[in-house]
Amino acid sequence: MKASRLRFLWPLAVFMVLVALLGAGLQLNPREVPSPLVGRPAPVFSLPTLAAPERTLGPAQLRGQVWVLNVWASWCVACQAEHPLLVDLAKSGQVTLIGLNYKDRRDLALGWLARHGNPYQATLSDTDGRVGLDFGVYGVPETYVIDRDGVIRLKHTGELTREVLQTRLLPLIRQLEG
Repeated sequence: MKASRLRFLWPLAVFMVLVALLGAGLQLNPREVPSPLVGRPAPVFSLPTLAAPERTLGPAQLRGQVWVLNVWASWCVACQAEHPLLVDLAKSGQVTLIGLNYKDRRDLALGWLARHGNPYQATLSDTDGRVGLDFGVYGVPETYVIDRDGVIRLKHTGELTREVLQTRLLPLIRQLEG
């Protein structure tokens, strides 16, 4: 008799474990996608700049300074929403801001920057998305903070907000600059 009662309790126990796991998963922030690249050197690359395709730039030329890589595209709605924040950041002169134009046409990207302002010291053209893939880009926008040694210290997936900038990016940049 006891064995038959236990047989009915097993499905209930399994159900309760699944509910607990689902509840724990719902507490996670889907914007905070962990990146295996944080704490590791930025991928090695050399890409043409958007403004002057004959000129190339990569992490090797940026060593010795803290820099922010912002992945964007002219077709990205969230990129347009975060763009005024990037323009303000560039005006403040607090950090070297590099754009990575992702899977976009050069003419559309240049037109977009002409309309909305260009906050980037340089914008790299990743038309085929290979460098974005090396960085583990899920979608645009994404933002990376890279230290003086070329190590990725932070990855932010999704649109930058004033809160994220003030509570995460700028304090980290100040710490790395310190």
